[in-house]
Amino acid sequence: CLPGITHQSDASRARPNVNMGPIPLYILLLVTVLTVVVAVTTEESRVDDQYSWPQWKVPLVRKRRTVPLSSPNFSAHPQQELSGTCGIECQRRLPSPSLNDLEQFMSYETVYENGTRTYTSISVHGLNEVTMWSKNTSSSSRHKRELYGTDTRFTIADKQYSTKYPFSTSVKISTGCSGVLVSPKHVLTAAHCIHDGKDYLDGVQKLRVGILKEKSRRGKGGKGRGGNEKGKRRKGGKGKEEALEKEENVGKGDSKGRGKGKKIRIRRSVDSGKPSFKWTRVKQTQIPKGWFKGASNGLTADYDYAVLELKRAPKVNYMDIGVIPSIKKLPAGRIHFSGFDDDRPGNLVYRFCSVSEESKDLLYQYCDAKPGSSGSGVYIRLKEPGKKKWKRKIIGVFSGHQWVDVNGDGMQQDYNVAVRITPLKYAQICYWVHGESSECQE
Repeated sequence: CLPGITHQSDASRARPNVNMGPIPLYILLLVTVLTVVVAVTTEESRVDDQYSWPQWKVPLVRKRRTVPLSSPNFSAHPQQELSGTCGIECQRRLPSPSLNDLEQFMSYETVYENGTRTYTSISVHGLNEVTMWSKNTSSSSRHKRELYGTDTRFTIADKQYSTKYPFSTSVKISTGCSGVLVSPKHVLTAAHCIHDGKDYLDGVQKLRVGILKEKSRRGKGGKGRGGNEKGKRRKGGKGKEEALEKEENVGKGDSKGRGKGKKIRIRRSVDSGKPSFKWTRVKQTQIPKGWFKGASNGLTADYDYAVLELKRAPKVNYMDIGVIPSIKKLPAGRIHFSGFDDDRPGNLVYRFCSVSEESKDLLYQYCDAKPGSSGSGVYIRLKEPGKKKWKRKIIGVFSGHQWVDVNGDGMQQDYNVAVRITPLKYAQICYWVHGESSECQE
């Protein structure tokens, strides 16, 4: 070894120099920005999950057989409010229905426009694979009556809004209720608007659905007597106007005259800006057997829904149906619906409110409402999964003001009640609309 020279071992020579100077500022800033971006992205993902439509595995509903029944009497009368239904409190003490029970409740009757009737039994598959619903939740806040305090309803009188989505999906039923378009030619409404639990309502054999008209039938654009025909009256126009006047009287609540009351003059209606309806006949009506008294042991409120198939598809947008496990757990927790309340004749009435109590089949809420709004589609707005686009979907049917059997001992308490759409009800309604289960997997 030469003097003054220190030899390093092989290990020392292989070890890199780890002494570092000060970290450049731009690197620190970059690391900080990346950390913030990751945190924000994670938080946004969590928030998006709260505001997104949940994904459900939908059970399959399949037809077993269809048998003919005798024609109904069509002798029942509309009810302003229901009573004696087994509500959320009452249902807490009842055992969960078996699969056989559910298959019986979800079997259904179909009534055709010629007055004939059939009964269809169904089978349910894959129900055990559906995610379990949360247990009933309670709330100490209770609100009674149809209206209380300040009336929070909004009248959508301007056709610029009432004939545009989402309000344009709301329809009027000739028995005095409301409904919502859930396909190009299918309307979802309340079962009690069609059937009182024992028989079909008087007038169901000639059931019609009214859609708010955007323009006068007297001509495109509603200008002058002939619209685009520059004032020339079309041949046979007078007869068409008279027929339309008769249509406008359908479903106005005059049970004695059945449309023989005073005619509504079309010009006066158009000039004054009052809403008018285009009426369409119903081809067939379907109601779950669970609605019929004696079939579901007091659980009729859970099955207060029906689907009407129209003879002609109106050129109006419809609203999809959806499933949500809990409304109260949503960040906003509000429901919305529009209908034709009796105290504001002919006008579309919109409202929104919070849900005070919910079970897997029922929603207690305190939206202000009057008779006539029953059958309205209850909807919420959430984001499509993985997208930024918001979408409204029907998650229930407004049943109306009901007197509920609270404890099963006959004590009655009144609520505004909506029937929620469960995965099984979604499968059934989708089957009614499409005619096969293959269209109803998501």
